[in-house]
Formats: sequence, structure tokens, C-alpha cells
Amino acid sequence: MRTVLVTGPGGAGRTTLAAATARAAARAGTRVLLLTADP
Repeated sequence: MRTVLVTGPGGAGRTTLAAATARAAARAGTRVLLLTADP
């Protein structure tokens, strides 16, 4: 399963959202690769 998150401009909690989603997936037993980038 692939999950892609796309958020708006800065201050939207992008890193927190990405980390929380990755942690939840990992706890569920899914292999996780987390990539974040700032334009």
C-alpha cells in the first residue's frame, strides 16, 4: 500500500502529520519509508 500526503503552505504541521502517519503505519506492522521535503 502506498500513502501519499500533500499539504498546503508552511505552518500547516506537515512534519508532524508525516511523522504521526508513519508511526501509525509502523505500529500496524507496515514497512515504512518516510520522506519529507521543503520546497
